Amino acid sequence: MIVFPNAKINVGLNIVERRPDGYHNIETAFYPIALTDALEIVPATGSDASLTCYGNPVDCPAEKNLVMKAFRLMQEQFNLPPVDIHLYKHIPDGAGLGGGSSDAAFTLTTLNQMFELNLTKDQLAQMAASLGADCAFFIYNTPMMATGIGNVFSPIDLDLKGHTLLLIKPAVSVPTREAYAQVTPQPAQVPIPEILARPVQQWSGLLVNDFEPSVFAQHPELASIKQSLYDAGAIYAAMSGSGSSIFGIFDNNHSASELQQLPLLKHYPTHFIFPLNHS
Repeated sequence: MIVFPNAKINVGLNIVERRPDGYHNIETAFYPIALTDALEIVPATGSDASLTCYGNPVDCPAEKNLVMKAFRLMQEQFNLPPVDIHLYKHIPDGAGLGGGSSDAAFTLTTLNQMFELNLTKDQLAQMAASLGADCAFFIYNTPMMATGIGNVFSPIDLDLKGHTLLLIKPAVSVPTREAYAQVTPQPAQVPIPEILARPVQQWSGLLVNDFEPSVFAQHPELASIKQSLYDAGAIYAAMSGSGSSIFGIFDNNHSASELQQLPLLKHYPTHFIFPLNHS
């Protein structure tokens, strides 16, 4: 069985407070996008499960990969037979796009279907949450507000159909732990859902990513990319998660073919352009 785990972007991100356990409470909107990996799961040819990765390099032993952890979780609970898993990595790592979490979530949903386990989405989401804070989002895979440490989800009415996304992943790495260490948590001045209820054209200046000031100070190139997207006609641009990908949302007056000609993209070969549509 072959499926295509998709990425997400953060539309706004407020770091509200530091928790006693060292984590941070956040508020953010997750929006699924059409950038995907490819995941194939088939009955094992050997006596144990295997994971083979292709595409973008994966610097992680197989048993520590979230995909294999997801399989082992299912195997332990439901006594599943071994499988061979083939993962083609296309979603950039370290980009704030949730690729690894999506791969894990899609592993759970695929195994549920393959072995006719009849688990509900809520049951699958509970399993996914044990693998990573944002894994459960990809079980539902629809626009959601995320609170807590990014693991408490509630549906949100956010539809960006008719817009085009230009996503750039520069050769900059921003470790999540390092990004959190540089921020000063504070309550949001305006709740994200209140801003998202406005037209996209009104988001700039209101809808913020609290990671940007400190991350941009360390990596000025990211601030430059964001400004270049606005200069190219984006109606909203921001960093996704703790970085380092930067996205711009364009209205339907900008075609994908026109955006592909932007001089900016000659400097950033890892970029993606596609319509926004979460259905």
